[in-house]
Order: sequence, then structure tokens, then C-alpha cells
Amino acid sequence: MDSGAARREIPTFLQESGVPGAKRQGGSAPGARVTRTAGLSLAARRALGGLLPLLDEPTLRDVLVQVRNGRGQLWADRGGVLARANGWEAPPAAIHKLATELIAAGGRHLDELHPCADVQIGNGIRVHAVLPPISASGAAVSIRVPRLSPLTFSALVRAGLCDAKTAAHLKYLMASRRNILITGGTGSGKTTVLAALLDLTAAHERIITIEDVAELRLNHQHTISLEARQASTEGIGEVPVDQLLREALRMRPDRIVLGECRGAEIATLLAALNTGHDGGAGTLHASGIQEVPSRLEALGALAGLDSRALARQAVSALHAIVQLAAGPQGFRIVAIGQLVLSNSGDLAIEEVMP
Repeated sequence: MDSGAARREIPTFLQESGVPGAKRQGGSAPGARVTRTAGLSLAARRALGGLLPLLDEPTLRDVLVQVRNGRGQLWADRGGVLARANGWEAPPAAIHKLATELIAAGGRHLDELHPCADVQIGNGIRVHAVLPPISASGAAVSIRVPRLSPLTFSALVRAGLCDAKTAAHLKYLMASRRNILITGGTGSGKTTVLAALLDLTAAHERIITIEDVAELRLNHQHTISLEARQASTEGIGEVPVDQLLREALRMRPDRIVLGECRGAEIATLLAALNTGHDGGAGTLHASGIQEVPSRLEALGALAGLDSRALARQAVSALHAIVQLAAGPQGFRIVAIGQLVLSNSGDLAIEEVMP
């Protein structure tokens, strides 16, 4: 298929493919509700085509489009379980075009020399795409969408996040400006819970969030969101998370929030929290609360910290570890712990609330 034919086919197969809720694009009806896709650039809307209505479904979290056995497939996550869109198919060339156009709409380039890319196309919608030969079966596109409305802490508690005693303890931690690390596995609600806790912050406090990809959506009136930038295809223009942390320290923050601790920036964060910047918070991927010390040690090693130095800094900087887990009824708090030094000086954790 030539490039012109592929370009023409994309909106056709997306608009008429049987995607749940798919329809031809047109003007919005008077009084239509605000959606995730409202305000997206024309390039992003054209690339998404008939996927636009799907992305506006209230319960949607992820859309995955991929090639398998020579045909395109679509999967959607509407609350923790992936389900395939039955009867939905598309030619590989069209999936390839979808990938390149979405990445281009986010300001980056995708081709055989640069076969992987991750972008935001607006409104917190994140797109990751990979092309052959990295993806052996064909192009694959992963679209993650934010919640239409961030959940409040009270709403999370009513939904089963924790009991009243634990909720009161978390409110105390926030009010007393303790530094909190939210931990959990994939899909355990770390970002959602962190955002809800931050919304408990006093209205006059200035919150600065630093993220690799901006996902935190706060209702707080005084929030500055900083997002890392990848290098261009020419290898220039990178603004890493560690640099953003240093910039945030110069912006008169009341609270510094690191969306996810995943690299050497842990050293900068711990140093900031140990020098008077109380009330900070962040998230860390850990399947269980007893894994947190080893995860922190691994990140510290990336920053050149030996385990003993990391342990002393972490115990001083982080006042509470809140472990989350996903379940059939949603995510919930399964433990709250406190970092301590073992008799041998190693980093350990004690659970204070089961």
C-alpha cells in the first residue's frame, strides 16, 4: 500500500470499524459535556479519527492497538481488566500510520531509525508507540487517558481505600507536613491516591510537581506542574527529572512532589527533603512494603550512593510509606510503614498500621 493510500485509509477504518462508540466526526452538540478530547490539536484529532468517542468514555483507562497475525486488534481497559473489541480489525499499514501520526501530533518523530517514542498529545493523554523491527509483529500503540474528574480523598475512602482510622492518620500526616512515599504495583492507584492526598493541602501552600510524564491532576489552586522533556532526534533539548527537581527548589515551593521515583533523581529528592522542604511526597513501584528498602537502595546506587548513605538519608527524609494494592473492588491501602535502620545499619521498614 502506498503512503497516500494508507493516509486515506486511516480515518476510514477508524470511523467505520466498529470501535465501541465510534462515529464520524462532526460538530459538538449544544451543551455537550466537557470531554478528554475537547481542545486537542487538529493533528491529534485527525490521527485518532473514530477512536475519539472511545477516549471520552468515563471509565476508560487505556486503549491498546496492535498487529497480530497480520491484522490490527484493539483492546480497552475500563477499570482494571483488558477486553478485546470483538469484530474490530485493521490492516497493518493503517496501524503503522496511526502510530506515526499520533507521535507526530505530540511533537516527535517515529520511523525505522527511531522506532520507539512516548509523547503527550494534550489533556493528559499519553501515547507510546513502537514500530518494526522492534515490535516484530507490527506497529503497537498504547494510549493512556486520565480520569475525567480527579477523585477526592473522601470519595476514595467511601469506595474502600481504607477505614476511618487510617483515613484520619493520613490526614494527620498531610496536616503535619510529613514526607510521604506512596508505593504499590502497576495499576494500584499510586498517582490517584497521591493526587487526592495533595488536595488536602492548605489553600495557601504552593505545590510543585515534577514528573517524567505529567499525570497528576490536582484540584489545588496553587500548583505548578513541571514535566521532563526527552531529547530530540538530534540528541538535544533534554530536560531530565533531576534538573527539574533542582529548578523546583528555586521556585519557593511549600511542597515538592516527585510523581515517580525511578532513577538517580532520588538523591536530589532526599537531599531536598532533608534540608527543610517538609510536606513532600512521591511514588515508588514496589509490589510489597517489605520491598521498599531494596528498591530505594537500587535507585540510590544509580545516583552513586552506597547503601549505608542511602539508608541514613531515607530514614531522615521519608516519614511514612503507604503501600497500595489493586483488587477486584479497586485499590486499597494494605500497610503503612516507617523506614528504620537495622542493627547493622541497613535500611529496613517497620509496619505501623496493618
